[in-house]
Order: sequence, then C-alpha cells, then structure tokens
Amino acid sequence: MSKLTRAEVEKVAALARLGLTTEEIEALQVDLNLILEQWSRLAEVDTSSIPASGQTIFQAMPLREDTPQSSLSANEALQNAPARSGAFVKVQAILSEEADE
Repeated sequence: MSKLTRAEVEKVAALARLGLTTEEIEALQVDLNLILEQWSRLAEVDTSSIPASGQTIFQAMPLREDTPQSSLSANEALQNAPARSGAFVKVQAILSEEADE
C-alpha cells in the first residue's frame, strides 16, 4: 500500500478545517501511515471461512414496557436554566442581526 504524502495529509486537514502546524502535519502523516499499514495487514488475513456479519457480538436488545409516568413540571424542569421566558429556556438569537451584538 502506498503511503500518504504530505500534500494528502494537508488536504485532509484542510477538509476537516484543522489548523495544523508543520510539526503537527508531520506527526499526523506518520500516525496516519501507521494506521493504514495496520489496515493493510488486516487485509492479508484469510477470512474466507468466517461468515459475513454486520455485528461481531450478538446482543439482545432488552426492551421495557412503555408506561406513562408523570413528568417534571415546567418550574422543576427549568429551575437551573440560566434564563427563561415563561415555560421556555431563553437563549440568544442566532439567526438574526441581534446575535452579532
């Protein structure tokens, strides 16, 4: 398997919007190449006798009865809210010009 070049690591970092230093790019290149090397070794393992599976461990999904219960009152639910407006949590607007203030 070919190794990742510095340019490829820089492209991945840019796509992930990571602001990396030169040292971090070099370290990431080494780390990513080690990871890819391990995956290439796994690709060499003969798995022809192992049936395809979406999950390696079977787990039963325990379900509980969906029974109605009383819930918190608005006052109880909002008692630790930093700000509130009636029965709602009050937050700063993010889709208006007020958010820039």
